[in-house]
Amino acid sequence: MAHIHLPEGALPLWAVALWSVLAAAVLAYAVYGLRRDGLEARHVALGGMVAAASFAVFQVNIPVLGGVHLSLTALVGILVGPSLGAIVAFVVNVLSALLGHGAWGFLGANTLVGATEAAGGYYVFAALRGQNWDHFPAAALATIAGLGAGSLLMGAIPIVSGIRGVAITGGDLAVYMAALVAVNLGVAVIEGLLTGSVVQYIAAIRPDLLGETAQVSQE
Repeated sequence: MAHIHLPEGALPLWAVALWSVLAAAVLAYAVYGLRRDGLEARHVALGGMVAAASFAVFQVNIPVLGGVHLSLTALVGILVGPSLGAIVAFVVNVLSALLGHGAWGFLGANTLVGATEAAGGYYVFAALRGQNWDHFPAAALATIAGLGAGSLLMGAIPIVSGIRGVAITGGDLAVYMAALVAVNLGVAVIEGLLTGSVVQYIAAIRPDLLGETAQVSQE
């Protein structure tokens, strides 16, 4: 999960309000979608498990350009869908903020980033599986696409908002964020390979978790 690591107070108040309102709208639509489409018990259990796994992996920080990390957010989207995936992203960001990993003022912005990654992973995976791609390449590419979209949004938010109390501004801030997006894209490739392996394994033992049925071999 791309994540904005800046101190509390770095965002102007109007930007905190803007990203918070947009995140609230996304979460409200996610809840509406779950109520409209229904939520199976297995999705609730699966959502809890993937949220715990995502939160645990998310706390392992790689100290590059302020910190990058794996997140499993795209895997969350593939397994539980974009609506529940957005809620999982919100919960992970709240729990992380409680531990001091991420400022509360960035909760809305970081939730939008995570929800984008989950939705991107879900829709690209569904589209590729619809074209009969195998599980591994479909999940790997979906993860790279979802995390790439989230990274671009992560890079755009500080530039659009303007950051207070930091030494770099304007063009220098844009260059810094572009470098951070590039690093996150590299991490996305690694996470794509990991997610592809996990999804391929799940498809072999529990295809129902992917909304698929087991293939019966014919001799």
